[in-house]
Amino acid sequence: MASPRVVFPNKALPYLLLAPQIALTLVFFYWPSAQALYQSTLREDAFGLATEFVGLANFQAVLADPNYLHSLRVTAVFSLATAALAMGLSLFLASAAETVVRGKGIYRTLLIWPYAVAPAVAGLLWLFMFSPTMGTFAYMLRATGYNWDPLLNGDQAMVMVVVAAAWKQISYNFLFFVAALQSVPRSLIEAAAIDGARGPKRFWTIVFPLIAPTSFFLLVVNCVYAFFDTFGIIHAVTGGGPAKATETLVYKVYNDGFVNLDLGSSAAQSVILMAIVIALTAVQFRFVERKVHYS
Repeated sequence: MASPRVVFPNKALPYLLLAPQIALTLVFFYWPSAQALYQSTLREDAFGLATEFVGLANFQAVLADPNYLHSLRVTAVFSLATAALAMGLSLFLASAAETVVRGKGIYRTLLIWPYAVAPAVAGLLWLFMFSPTMGTFAYMLRATGYNWDPLLNGDQAMVMVVVAAAWKQISYNFLFFVAALQSVPRSLIEAAAIDGARGPKRFWTIVFPLIAPTSFFLLVVNCVYAFFDTFGIIHAVTGGGPAKATETLVYKVYNDGFVNLDLGSSAAQSVILMAIVIALTAVQFRFVERKVHYS
């Protein structure tokens, strides 16, 4: 039986309901994107007093800049590591939450709290804990003989920002994984247990394929998060250093545009970054989604 068709008594009502969202999208997405695209074709001084149309010269200079290519490699490593760590830990915690019998609500609430922390505050928390001068964990690492100094060692700085960014995102992933695990029919798990499938095998052959749509959605969200929403963490923890070891693409856009006042290059970088994220999302939907089972 076909579902009944919804008819609005007032023909203008659907457009009025959509108007606020359309206005927000136009003002906060399309208009800034158009401004960035236009500004990327200009060369202007730091005070905006002189403007010259240069076409694609800004893009050519950016793509030929070794520092930009370095930031691209840093972003790739940072994004992959953050997404893998955040999704892996959140899936483990969500699976552990399903086995908790008493105090399950308190356990879940404590795991959700980090999501309410601002990115800059999350970065400062990890900076204080691992600060080479006063950090508790830094003191413990040095006590074991490990020379911990993320202010001078680029690899250690990358590890610290990856852990801080993943910790901030675990709560978000945890919510979706818990909801996905609760939707798995218990009869399938019980039947697998009766057939002799043990815990890990039962999870990877029965449970994980059923939560693949959620995993795919979180993969896209975590990649976009690592590209854009980690600016506050990097700015608070390392400032892109040491020696640009943690300068991601979004931080380089800020550094070139607001610190060095190279507005044309910064706008070109933002357009390239937007194109990279769109292409990455399209590739994920085109190829990764083939491995996802929705039924």
